[in-house]
Amino acid sequence: MSEHSSESTTLDESQPSAEEIQSGCEGSAMAQESPKNSAAEIPVTSNGQLEDSHEHSFNRDLKCSLPVGLGLSETKITSHGFDGAKEGVVEAGQFPNKGGRAQQKSGPVVLADEVKNPAMEKLELVRKWSLNTYKCTRQIISEKLGRGSRTVDLELEAQIDILRDNKKKYENILRLAQTLSTQLFQMVHTQRQLGDAFADLSLKSLELHEEFGYNADTQKLLAKNGETLLGAINFFIASVNTLVNKTIEDTLLTVKQYESARIEYDAYRTDLEELNLGPRDANTLPKIEQSQQLFQVHKEKYDKMRNDVSIKLKFLEENKVKVLHNQLVLFHNAIAAYFAGNQKQLEQTLKQFHIKLKTPGADAPSWLEEQ
Repeated sequence: MSEHSSESTTLDESQPSAEEIQSGCEGSAMAQESPKNSAAEIPVTSNGQLEDSHEHSFNRDLKCSLPVGLGLSETKITSHGFDGAKEGVVEAGQFPNKGGRAQQKSGPVVLADEVKNPAMEKLELVRKWSLNTYKCTRQIISEKLGRGSRTVDLELEAQIDILRDNKKKYENILRLAQTLSTQLFQMVHTQRQLGDAFADLSLKSLELHEEFGYNADTQKLLAKNGETLLGAINFFIASVNTLVNKTIEDTLLTVKQYESARIEYDAYRTDLEELNLGPRDANTLPKIEQSQQLFQVHKEKYDKMRNDVSIKLKFLEENKVKVLHNQLVLFHNAIAAYFAGNQKQLEQTLKQFHIKLKTPGADAPSWLEEQ
């Protein structure tokens, strides 16, 4: 019993070589055929504890299952000692490539997504843009030469023409009002200087003191009323300028987008009509189908832009009437009160429209800001 125990202990502490593993496998095979002693079947570890029979048999069978040509550098058998859990890990390298054929790995095959090339994407965008530009240019030239047909919405086109004509007229009114404001500012400045000159002469000429004083007061009053009228005119100019150069211009920008969408729609419609008139075979059917898809896309875009223009024209008309009504009433009342000499009515007009006049020198920085 002691001989078997010491022999088992020696086998656990030493590292076996490849020949010993092979001979051990052959010996175990022969031992299975011969009768076994019951005492020899119980291996004892170096610390006196019984070794797990399942792990021992697993390691032995695993060593026997390894091929003879596999070196120890390609195979590593790791077993934890008595301090940790008893488990075995087998790491094996790749078998030598025999016959020039690589070993095929088993398992699920994962197909990676095709890597998109940014240069190819940009080239495709340039190609589409060039093709679209060519089609639109051909459509414009055909319409100007009278050869191509164009889609026309008579009601919408009439509203757009009226809007453009009104914009030109409003720009003319705006230009004239700005000229009037500049001339009125120069007149008010001259009246203020003339009133100061009269006031100075009134103090230095005793015999004409009253005459110069009356004229000085009159010119100063006219200058004050002129500043009030100038504030009303400038408010009128600012409101009309916003209407013309912002509100109407924004609507006309949408009209330009609508016209571009209309040209694209007609260009792809003409292209589809030409393909439908040609022969239908295996080569032309894919082109017709692709042209039909592009035509549908541009038709939806055209319908959307036409709807947007109709809505904007409607809201612009309502806003234009409201703004111009108030501004025209302001301009009329201010001009009438100024030339009638009704100072109270002129001031009341400005209060009605919440217009605040800038006092002379209000824009100049204070002495604290200058420091």
